[in-house]
Amino acid sequence: MTATDAAAVLDIDLAAIAANWRALQQAHGGRPAAAVVKADAYGTGAEQVAPYLLAQGCRHFFTAHLSEALALRPLLPGAMLAALNGPVAGSEAEYAASGILPVLSAPDEVARWSELARAQGRVLPALLHIDTGMHRRGLSLAETQTLAATPGALDGIGLRYVMTHLASSEEPDNPENAAQLARFTAACALLPPAPRSVANSSALFLGPEFRSDLARPGVALYGGNPMPGQPNPMRPVVRLRARVLQVRDVAPGEGVGYNATWRAQRPSRIAIVGVGYADGYPRALSGCGTAHADGASFALVGRVSMDLSAFDVTDQPAIAPGAWLDLIGPDSKLETVAAQAGTIPYEILTRLGRRYARVWHG
Repeated sequence: MTATDAAAVLDIDLAAIAANWRALQQAHGGRPAAAVVKADAYGTGAEQVAPYLLAQGCRHFFTAHLSEALALRPLLPGAMLAALNGPVAGSEAEYAASGILPVLSAPDEVARWSELARAQGRVLPALLHIDTGMHRRGLSLAETQTLAATPGALDGIGLRYVMTHLASSEEPDNPENAAQLARFTAACALLPPAPRSVANSSALFLGPEFRSDLARPGVALYGGNPMPGQPNPMRPVVRLRARVLQVRDVAPGEGVGYNATWRAQRPSRIAIVGVGYADGYPRALSGCGTAHADGASFALVGRVSMDLSAFDVTDQPAIAPGAWLDLIGPDSKLETVAAQAGTIPYEILTRLGRRYARVWHG
């Protein structure tokens, strides 16, 4: 499928992703910034994005799962590639053979990685995750204290980085940010000296005290605003265009879509596009979403269905079958679409469907 015959096209600006990566590295005081490319690079295509960033100078990459990392390993020669969710029991040998670094987040993961290193008679690199308040993955303070007090617990493990993850970094006045940093500093003091990794996208804008040896930006790379409520410093990356398949004339009182949740109040022209919730266009946008074309805005009417959505183009007679409407774009900003759907930009990006014709620029 190409852009010329597709019902919808997702344009992805690789140059903008690279520019965002450079800006985030600058926000990190010029210190290294990794690229988090999990969830298919937040829906933008990891197999295109990751090698492009490698060519731009990025040398550290993170996925969530081992399977994601294995797909990217041949495309990222010489780069550090780590899987954040850590090794499922029995997967350690595959990590070691492929050169993918596990993020060790539990005592049993540390023990199994050390055991494999000793069995292979070599040092195996890994990252160690300390939980400082998120209460998802990571060693608790008590587990860190036990690890530090246990002779040989880290034998054979080369600590590339010790990391933590902030729970509220998009809220600059939240005291938990400083509290987590203090807990992390205290935990690191118990461990052998190793480089540290703290900041995610939003934490890069909290101040110099949150800089470390490696930042791990994610959504900001792909145009998400790391400072909600303030102007977005990131360049937009994605544009979702939908082709008008048909324009229907709807008389006053007639309904559109399932259960006729919208009825025309005047003679109306309704443009039907081939994008629905199966494409990751949220059903929650029913009755509140918008599309744009040539500076004009069009209300989404009726319910978003599996494969189709409807927009009121009554006031724009030039809109006809074959015309293109922006569902995400210069006038339909990612943050706006997310707010209309009652969600966050992360979810909008990562749900972008596989039926779009993807076009990478840059």
